[in-house]
Amino acid sequence: MNALVRAVEAVLFAAAEPMTVEAIRRHVGGEASAAEVRDALDTLAEHHAERGFQLARRGDRWLFQTAPDLAHLLRRQRDEPRRLTRAATETLAIIAYHEPVTRAEVEAIRGVALSRGTLDVLMEAGWVRPGRRREVPGRPLTYVTTPDFLASFGLESLRDLPGLADLRAAGLLDPVDLGAERMEMRAEAPTDEDG
Repeated sequence: MNALVRAVEAVLFAAAEPMTVEAIRRHVGGEASAAEVRDALDTLAEHHAERGFQLARRGDRWLFQTAPDLAHLLRRQRDEPRRLTRAATETLAIIAYHEPVTRAEVEAIRGVALSRGTLDVLMEAGWVRPGRRREVPGRPLTYVTTPDFLASFGLESLRDLPGLADLRAAGLLDPVDLGAERMEMRAEAPTDEDG
């Protein structure tokens, strides 16, 4: 199996969604022509024809899928991914970055009350579990992340969580003053009526 065929196989194996020939070509470096990528796809389709998973074409997109004659084996075990609400995502991040943390501390950081269902969803997902009780009046329960949380997000330890600079560099955070500055610029921008 040549290097291009292996690269195409790796890209398709890791893809979350079916990919076009052009998208595959870009991922493998763009030096291969579309015809060469199609030849690699044909080679892979032939190679995987009798295996437990096959290369399939859906319109102009390609993907690996379970062999049709074995699909029945996976139907009962297939879990549907569950989307987290914004509140659950924020709560999970607070717990991960500040653990062990109490419900009151999560609410103080978020600035809003935490609904009971939010923590339940995170515990059902296996990402959060109750920790020890704090040795303070009322003895509030703390919450911590689990090994499943680390595995689900590909982390070896909580030290591998991205820092503030990493999140900002990835474009996931805007400085508060930059956001306020943008809002002011929009408010001052002339409209068609000012004209």
